[in-house]
Amino acid sequence: MTFAGNGIGITRGVAIGEAHILQRGLLDISPRTIDSKNIPGEIKRFRLAIKGARERLQGIREKIPSTTRSDIIAFIDTHLLMMNDAALVEVPIQLIQQHAYAAEWALQLQRDSLVQVFDTMDDPYLRTRRDDVEHVVNQIQMSLLDIDGDTEADLNGKVILAQDLTPADTIVMRHQGIAAFITEFGGPMSHTAILARSLGIPAVVGVHNITRLLRQGECVVVDGEQGVVLADADQSTLAHYQSRINVAQGRATQLRSLIGKAATTREGVRVHLMANIELPEDIEATRELQADAVGLYRTEFLYMNRQGMPDEEEHYQTYRRVVEGLDGIPITIRTLDLGADKQVDGCTATSCNPALGLRAIRLCLKEPKMFQPQLRAILRAAVHGPVRIMIPMLSNLQEVRKLKALISETEADLRHEGIPFASEIPVGGMIEVPAAALSADAFTRELDFLSIGTNDLIQYTLAIDRVDDEVNYLYDPLHPAILRLIQMVITAGERAGIPVSMCGEMAGDPRYIPLLIGMGLREFSMQPGSLLIAKERLFELDAAKLTRQTRKLMKRLGESDFEQLLDKICTRH
Repeated sequence: MTFAGNGIGITRGVAIGEAHILQRGLLDISPRTIDSKNIPGEIKRFRLAIKGARERLQGIREKIPSTTRSDIIAFIDTHLLMMNDAALVEVPIQLIQQHAYAAEWALQLQRDSLVQVFDTMDDPYLRTRRDDVEHVVNQIQMSLLDIDGDTEADLNGKVILAQDLTPADTIVMRHQGIAAFITEFGGPMSHTAILARSLGIPAVVGVHNITRLLRQGECVVVDGEQGVVLADADQSTLAHYQSRINVAQGRATQLRSLIGKAATTREGVRVHLMANIELPEDIEATRELQADAVGLYRTEFLYMNRQGMPDEEEHYQTYRRVVEGLDGIPITIRTLDLGADKQVDGCTATSCNPALGLRAIRLCLKEPKMFQPQLRAILRAAVHGPVRIMIPMLSNLQEVRKLKALISETEADLRHEGIPFASEIPVGGMIEVPAAALSADAFTRELDFLSIGTNDLIQYTLAIDRVDDEVNYLYDPLHPAILRLIQMVITAGERAGIPVSMCGEMAGDPRYIPLLIGMGLREFSMQPGSLLIAKERLFELDAAKLTRQTRKLMKRLGESDFEQLLDKICTRH
C-alpha cells in the first residue's frame, strides 16, 4: 500500500529513487563503566576508533573529483580537523581515566556538553557547527560500536532519509550523485535547506519519523515543491511523477534560452536580477547566467571552515579571486555576519540570548582588530573590479557613522603604507531589524543603498526562530506587518533616490515577485538557480497594473478582504 507523508518542500523539482536510510542518530548509547584495570585498553580502543573514523572521512575526501572547488573540500577538512580537537579527543579520555567510563559513554557525555552550548546559539552558521559536532561524534561512535557507516555506500541515484543533515553531508552526498533527501527535522530557512536550493537537490524536511516508517531500498518519490513524500507508489503514480521530471528537464533547456535577455516586465520596465553567492561554483553560475550583479556575497565561510582566524592576506586573496572570477560583474560584499557565540580572539559569548546580543556589525565594531583585516582586504580587492560593502544587522545610525569612520581610518592606513586600494566604495546596509525598517528614511541619508534581508526581518518581526522545527510554520513573508515594513523601506529609497534591493529568500520565490514589483521593488538578489525562473516570471507581469492593485492592498492590510486581494496579486498573474 502506498505511503504518503507531508513535510516542508524546500526545492523545486521531483526525484524518484531507492531509499537509503542513514543510521546516524539511531545509536543507543547507555551509561556504562569498566573495570579500572581495563582503562588503558579502553583509551587505546577510543584512539583506534577516532583513527578509523578519520580514515573513512579521508576516503570520502579522496573520492571527490579534483575539479571540486576548495570551499566544498573545506567542509570535509573541517570535520577532519575536529577529529583532532582536544574537546572531542582529550576530554573523553580524561573522563575514561577519572571515572572508568566506557569510551562510548565518555564521548556521549562530552557530546551532550558541547551540544548544550551550541543549542543556545541563534545564528544559522553557528548552529551548523552544532550539527558538525553531531556528525563527527556519530562517526566515532560507529567506529566504537563497529557499525558500518555510509561513507562507502553507493549513493548514486538514492533518496537519503535521515533525522537531519549538515551542510557538509549535503555537499558530499551531492557529489556522490544522490537524487534527493528527506529529513525528520529542519525548516525552510536552515542553512542546509538554503544550500540544497543552491545545489538544486530536491528535498523535503520536517517529515517526522520518516526513518522508521520507510524501509531500506523502497522506491520513494520526493516532490520538493509540494513537500510530498510517497513510497511504494503504483505504476500510474510513478508515471505521473516521471512525466513531471521529464517536463522539468525540458523546461530547464527552455529557460536557458533566456540567458542574455534583459529582465523586464511585459511593458518594458527594467528589473535588475542579482545573485546571492557563497561557494565558488556560484561564481561560475552567476557569470554563465549573466546576472546583473552579485547582490550578496556571504563571507562567513572564511571564518567557519577553519581553526583560528583568517588574516588580511587570506581575506584579500579570497576576495580578489571572487572579484576577478566575476569578470566585471559588480559585487556586494557583506561584512562578517556571525554572533558573539563564536570565540573570536578570546572573545566569548556572555549573552543569554545570542539572537539579540553581540553579533554582526555590533561584534565587528566592538572588536576592530578582528574587523579591520576584512575591511583592508575588501578595499584592496576593489582595485580588481566593482565592489560595494554591505553592513549586516544595522539598528541605529551610530553604527553607520562608526563604520564609516573606521573605513576612513583604514583608507588612511593603506595610503600611508603605500598599498593600492579603491576609495569611495559605496556603502550600504541590510535592513533586517524592524527598528532599521522603521528608520529607513534616516538610513537613506547616510548610506548609498539598502538591501532588505527578509530572512531575519521576518524572524525578528514575528518573534519566531526560523530554523526551529516547532515554530517555523509561523514564518510568513505575507504577514501584514512584514509587508508594511518592506513597503516603508522601498518608499524611503524612492524618496531619497537610492537603490533598494531584496536579498532574502523571499526575493527568489516566483510567488512573491508580482507583489514586490507592485510595491516598487526593482532589484532582486537570489540563489543563481532562481535567476532564470524569476526572469521568466517578470516577462508575464504588468507593472502598472500590479502597482495599482498593490496600493489598494496596502490600504486594506488586516481587513476582511485582504487575503482575497493578496491572492489576486500573487497567484493570478
